Amino acid sequence: FTQPQRMLPQKTQSSFGILNKNPVEGFSAGLIEDSDLYRWEVLIIGPPDTLYEGGVFKAHLTFPKDYPLRPPKMKFITDIWHPNVDKNGDVCISILHEPGEDKYGYEKPEERWLPIHTVETIMISVISMLADPNGDSPANVDAAKEWREDRHGAFKRKVARCVRKSQETAFE
Repeated sequence: FTQPQRMLPQKTQSSFGILNKNPVEGFSAGLIEDSDLYRWEVLIIGPPDTLYEGGVFKAHLTFPKDYPLRPPKMKFITDIWHPNVDKNGDVCISILHEPGEDKYGYEKPEERWLPIHTVETIMISVISMLADPNGDSPANVDAAKEWREDRHGAFKRKVARCVRKSQETAFE
């Protein structure tokens, strides 16, 4: 019986159709390969009035076979210096964490993954993360430390380098 696996393509296709009809400012998304509905590429434009403004950051969303019951994984392909993105590019935000109780008690269940989330809600959360990092729960401890202690110095310089590099490599 293959019904559960067919849920992803239908939901993914409908998410993509919704994005095409009602595009959200700040990102674009599409399949990496037409034959693989589980892997998407997104381009995120750095939000205005943030250190990331003007950047064009490429990332991949990889959906599990049991989506929407479990969240996709998101990984920046473009270098980015951010407290909530680890040094390998993996994004660490609440809505991409497995559903249910947080064993550390930091997040409420409703802050974590819920099957109602779509590519659109994920991207809105990521854009919000760029504008307002969560320094209390960092994936990149070094970036979080700089963000807290030297936001307008070392942190700002590293982000500016990432923005410039992202502009140079955006459409390669």
